[in-house]
Amino acid sequence: MSVKTAARSFAWWFTSVMGDRDYSRYVTYMQARHPGEPIACEREYWRSRHADAELNPRSRCC
Repeated sequence: MSVKTAARSFAWWFTSVMGDRDYSRYVTYMQARHPGEPIACEREYWRSRHADAELNPRSRCC
């Protein structure tokens, strides 16, 4: 594996772990499973997700 490929793989993994791809996965899911229903904008998605995390704390570091 080249250094460039390893760096790309690490970047993909890191952004996935940090949640950078969550909104795009949400949009894909909504389009596939709930066609015709409104899709929250990215700002609304994150606001709702953070509100849910505050109301329903799960194991997390902080």
